[in-house]
Amino acid sequence: MEGEDARRDGDRSGGWGAIKAPTSIAVRPGVANDAAALAELAAATFRDAFGAANDPADLALHLARSYGVAQQAAELAHPAITTLVASVDGELTGYAQLRLGRPPAGVTAARPLEVWRFYVARAWHGRGVAQQLMAAVIAAARGRAAASLWLGVWERNRRAQAFYKKSGFVDVGSQTFLVGTDEQTDRVMELIL
Repeated sequence: MEGEDARRDGDRSGGWGAIKAPTSIAVRPGVANDAAALAELAAATFRDAFGAANDPADLALHLARSYGVAQQAAELAHPAITTLVASVDGELTGYAQLRLGRPPAGVTAARPLEVWRFYVARAWHGRGVAQQLMAAVIAAARGRAAASLWLGVWERNRRAQAFYKKSGFVDVGSQTFLVGTDEQTDRVMELIL
């Protein structure tokens, strides 16, 4: 059904059909059994976000170093890393990883915690997954007695910067991020809890 015919039959979507809202977005701690699915999701979301703007060899090197199943299994088991996974009807749709570490100079809180990774599958952008995942990140950071959250976001990723600003983060400086052999600049953003 298209256009006018669809509207006459009560379909106000212009014939494209209704976009079904997710029935339920769940966010939970990652577990060892998530390693394979998490590795796949992590590589896919990084590739989707940055693949077109990076040299294929550098991208491949970064993906190989960062998102293998063994790497994800080790990160899921690491006591200083908190991994949260978001799912809709059992399908992984996003994830976040928090870790302790030395923050860059612009981060000033006494007990900062890094949002090391925060990604949502492209098909789930704009559907509430990121907001629920960020709420869980903030709750986890408070549960770890963090005074702030900080993160690095690529200077050319305006969409992510806008999301973080909307979530209460402010720009406090910059740092270098390596994609393969390519040094890039990340904006550093911090949220005081």
